[in-house]
Amino acid sequence: MTVIAAPVDSAPAAADASATTDRASELIAAVAALPSGHPSRAALRDRAIEAWMPLARHLANRYAGRGEPLDDLIQVAVVGLIKAVDRFEADRGVEFAGFAIPTIVGELKRHFRDRTWSIRVPRRLQELRLAITAANNTLSHTLGRSPTVTDVAEHLGVTEEEVLEGLEGSRAYNATSLSTPVNADGSTELGDTLGGEDNAFAEAETRIALGPALAMLDEREQKIITLRFYGNLTQSQIAEQIGISQMHVSRLLTKALAKLRGQLDFAA
Repeated sequence: MTVIAAPVDSAPAAADASATTDRASELIAAVAALPSGHPSRAALRDRAIEAWMPLARHLANRYAGRGEPLDDLIQVAVVGLIKAVDRFEADRGVEFAGFAIPTIVGELKRHFRDRTWSIRVPRRLQELRLAITAANNTLSHTLGRSPTVTDVAEHLGVTEEEVLEGLEGSRAYNATSLSTPVNADGSTELGDTLGGEDNAFAEAETRIALGPALAMLDEREQKIITLRFYGNLTQSQIAEQIGISQMHVSRLLTKALAKLRGQLDFAA
């Protein structure tokens, strides 16, 4: 014996949903009709917000799966809903849903724009990143291949330099921890691969500038400098070798070093 199930009548469910929407709309209209200081307005406002919560949750779900917890997105959507309830003006001739949806979506988009970047970049680059992503998706479908920088620039009506700037700025969206392992056994972290300060670069520049500076000294000054700093002789040993007093060597050395410092500072 074959049993044929009776068709499910969706009319009651649709009627319930319609009635719920009507009640929510009535609450919004009642809130908008009361002045801000009215004693009944606060409680009526809370009821209106609660009645429209399903809309906020629905819009938050549309942005789920983009790296942000759903609970956080729902909270952001509720903030947008509250703003919509407080700003809605019934005498404008616009239904509340038509006003609330862009308000809530705008709040969600601002959340992604302002709170999800690892490094803060100018708003222009944030918006350019979104435009480039959308252009890539569109052009990949229409061209049947990955679009080039030139393709994206022509599609968006910007220069190739601006596209490259937007791509560079998009790297700030996600940051990588310095503790991230970079080898198979996890013994080396990303931070271990970063170079430290290398003073040899400054020393190399000084050595390059030192040759011309030494050439500015007279012959005896050059000899004293060479014996002191390249031969590692003491002032007394230099005095014996040159045939002058240690005191005279000291004066000449001080004078020569002052000349060198002046030449190096001038070169810098």
